[in-house]
Amino acid sequence: MVKEKKKYWLVAGILVFLVYVFAAARPVPEETILVSRWLTSLESNYPIILGGSPQDNSHPFPFSLGNRFGYMHDNGSFAINRVRKGYASLSPELWAEYEAVPQSIEIMDRQNREVLSVSNPRGYPLFLDNTIFIVGNEQNSLTALDSNGRELWTYDFPAPLTCIDAAAGLILAGTLDGAVELLDSRGRQVFPPFEPGGSRLAVILGCALSKDGSRLALVSGIDDQRFLLLEKSGDAYRVVYHEFLTDGFRRAVHVAFIDGGSRVAFEREGGIGIYDIASRTGVTLPLEGELITMDTSGDSRFLFLVTSQGARRKRLVAVRYPGTVFMEAPFKSENVFLFRRDSKLYIGGDLAVASFELGKK
Repeated sequence: MVKEKKKYWLVAGILVFLVYVFAAARPVPEETILVSRWLTSLESNYPIILGGSPQDNSHPFPFSLGNRFGYMHDNGSFAINRVRKGYASLSPELWAEYEAVPQSIEIMDRQNREVLSVSNPRGYPLFLDNTIFIVGNEQNSLTALDSNGRELWTYDFPAPLTCIDAAAGLILAGTLDGAVELLDSRGRQVFPPFEPGGSRLAVILGCALSKDGSRLALVSGIDDQRFLLLEKSGDAYRVVYHEFLTDGFRRAVHVAFIDGGSRVAFEREGGIGIYDIASRTGVTLPLEGELITMDTSGDSRFLFLVTSQGARRKRLVAVRYPGTVFMEAPFKSENVFLFRRDSKLYIGGDLAVASFELGKK
């Protein structure tokens, strides 16, 4: 009886997700459509194929949804599907599950094989730019490990970290006291700490590093909050654009280089900002609800994101550059997962994950 009831609610949850997401995927301007590909349950390994051809299974991608995490294949089957028992860190290649104060950490690959074990880590793992880092227990230090788990270097920050990103052998970090530091692959400062200032309360709320390491994007300060873009000029990085963001937030915010690094998307009060680097112009796109996740590739002229208007009221939003909403699909879910790979879009809610593909009609 219990089993039947559980199965009933699982099917009901998937159907609700299907109605709210798939039914809202309609043709959009310029003959672009979202094609439904498959729907799968986190409690099974049998996706329901809704359209399209069989997909390649060789490069599973990481997912985290509710109390589950792991890796999914492009065809909707799972390479790893685990119930979360503690904290988890994931990257495209590596993952680890650990306690609040771990005595040791086992780092695994996406084939569920142990890569290395770190004893007495004095912090938690972070995987960035193909490097294994340990963020210290007080969140004010960063240690890089080699492939055997040996310490390469440790860098101590003057205040707790509030954001971090890495690319092109560089590590960008923002701190609670409003400073930004850029380190090289040996843990050495690339330039002296930068303090954006201009606000009553100094704090770095979001930061991103371009793929080639030539640009830095920041959201800093409280009262007033600012967005800043820095570009490399010789041996230094200089501010090439800044903008005040009205009231702003008192929490971490989303910042990402998108569309092949040609734009920056950043969270701002009431919506998002999209800054075009080539034209040196930006647009503000109002959104209903709070931004909770976004597609960090933003390729093929489109950006996808999810907003929340309550505990279970979510909305998938598709944006066409420079900044026009061309599709909105409301759905009901407590938790959300969103991932984009080329023309494929994967979105999860509650116990289901669905796949779409950008196509032409």
